[in-house]
Amino acid sequence: MGIFEFLYYLGYSAKKYYSLRAQKRLPYRVISIGNITAGGTGKTPATIALTEEAKKRGFNPCILTRGYKGKAKGPCFVSRGEIPLLNAKDAGDEPFMMAGRLRGIPIVKGADRYEAGMFAIKELSAIGYQPSAKMLFILDDGFQHWRLFRDKDILLIDAEEPFDRRRLLPIGLLREPLKEIKRADIIVITNAGNSRQEMADSLIEELRLYNARARIFTAEHKPSRFMGHKGETMPLKWAAGKNFFAFCGIGNPGSFKKTLLSTGCELKGIKAYRDHYKYKQKDIDDILKEARKNNADWLVTTEKDMTRLKGLNMPENLIAITIRFSVDERFYDYALK
Repeated sequence: MGIFEFLYYLGYSAKKYYSLRAQKRLPYRVISIGNITAGGTGKTPATIALTEEAKKRGFNPCILTRGYKGKAKGPCFVSRGEIPLLNAKDAGDEPFMMAGRLRGIPIVKGADRYEAGMFAIKELSAIGYQPSAKMLFILDDGFQHWRLFRDKDILLIDAEEPFDRRRLLPIGLLREPLKEIKRADIIVITNAGNSRQEMADSLIEELRLYNARARIFTAEHKPSRFMGHKGETMPLKWAAGKNFFAFCGIGNPGSFKKTLLSTGCELKGIKAYRDHYKYKQKDIDDILKEARKNNADWLVTTEKDMTRLKGLNMPENLIAITIRFSVDERFYDYALK
């Protein structure tokens, strides 16, 4: 372990120790979804899917989120279950995207998730939303939020890039040592399509060295449709044979590229920015020039990136691809049991 990893580990260990000593419990059940690496494992589509399934099964779910890079100080509502109450800049990319997708499901932003949960109970009760035994808090990106007790911890691990170089931040992408996989109650190996099954099987063997008790599932993030920046939608088959130029600012641009190619489009180029990149008008203008130079008729990005473009002058030929979390039904049975 190098000096920078060691310093990170010291800070991580101190934070974990003091957080666990001060851990609090909400009066309703809590399920956490998170990862052990920095970067994209598909937490947002998984959170959306689990929340929707919980709603279908009669629960009253409420999402608690840190709202990474969101400017609004919590606790506050991103949505009360109808429309987004904050913009992407204030809410953070992922909460704003979830608020646009989910109906009938409150989303509360707050660095302290216990405080955010108690805020939700009080404020929702005041507007007639009666908490009951069926109330359920879903903790977005919560595997390292030790200050709040969880009834179940769901850990997402990417099949292609599970642990980067197996080095802690800032040298590698690990947020925690691999031994902490032992805390997970459920492990989901994401991006584990048929072509990656052998990779997933090998990863399962390694995961069992750290955690022999967790239920392990494999999942895919499948494209569902295309969406214009004015809200219009197109089916996946619409993309076949069309010339696209792609851009994104996410943790796993390689996965985005593979998803696009699976639709049958002709990908003329792709430009990747750092994760959570905040676009400026010049970026859009430069992307448009590059697309024209490569004879691309359409600009395509992720749904998450599209939220960061609000307020900019967007070209008419800009679209986003939306993703759904696809997993064995038994995952929901076990997670919501």
